[in-house]
Amino acid sequence: MIELTKENFEEEITNYSGLAMVDFWSPKCEPCMALLPDVEALAAKYDGKLKFAKLNAIANRRLAIGQKVLGLPTIVFYKGGERIAEITGDAVTPEAVESQILSLG
Repeated sequence: MIELTKENFEEEITNYSGLAMVDFWSPKCEPCMALLPDVEALAAKYDGKLKFAKLNAIANRRLAIGQKVLGLPTIVFYKGGERIAEITGDAVTPEAVESQILSLG
């Protein structure tokens, strides 16, 4: 998974023509930390089908707010740099993320 920051978000996501998934997380968010191994497993399973990235929303607060991420965990899917789907809060489960990957891919 690519570690996103304000320095590389535009290059890796905004300017990317394909499908990308961004996991907005925080080390202080227990649900985020519990979900991380599942997201990394999905990244390995679907490697090559879409770009997987994660963004620490605490370390990159302005970028997260600029992406309209107001709560954690949040998974956002982008295609051609445009936001096309989002899963937030209690709805973020490994099954929901995988279902979204399959429906978009």
